[in-house]
Amino acid sequence: MAYLSRIQSQSYEPVAFPAPRVPAVAEPIFSDLEWSVIRLSRVHKLWTIRSAGRFTRFWNWLVARGNPRLTNPRLEALRRMAVLSWHFGFTVPGDDVASFLSAGFTPDQYELMVSSIRAALNTQRTAA
Repeated sequence: MAYLSRIQSQSYEPVAFPAPRVPAVAEPIFSDLEWSVIRLSRVHKLWTIRSAGRFTRFWNWLVARGNPRLTNPRLEALRRMAVLSWHFGFTVPGDDVASFLSAGFTPDQYELMVSSIRAALNTQRTAA
């Protein structure tokens, strides 16, 4: 009878599992091209974010002003958010922030961009 047989004690050594790898939190960065888009968006007005109507397209053609929109959707989302941030800082509507994040950017990158813009604006004000 197996249940009446004596259970022999065996010594088990604890199994050593490797320490879990904690992914290093990468610092939010932008490429040189993305930083140039952020800097160049300083001179863009708020009307450049709206889609151009017939009259605006005609006027731009008449005065030989190019289209400020970028063909890359990711860079265009960055430009739109940078224009809004240059004008309003952190008080940007949530829909625009959501479209910025859906373009592949992170909240840390958004914070880095707006903080850099605010620092640039503060240095301009103190220099003046």
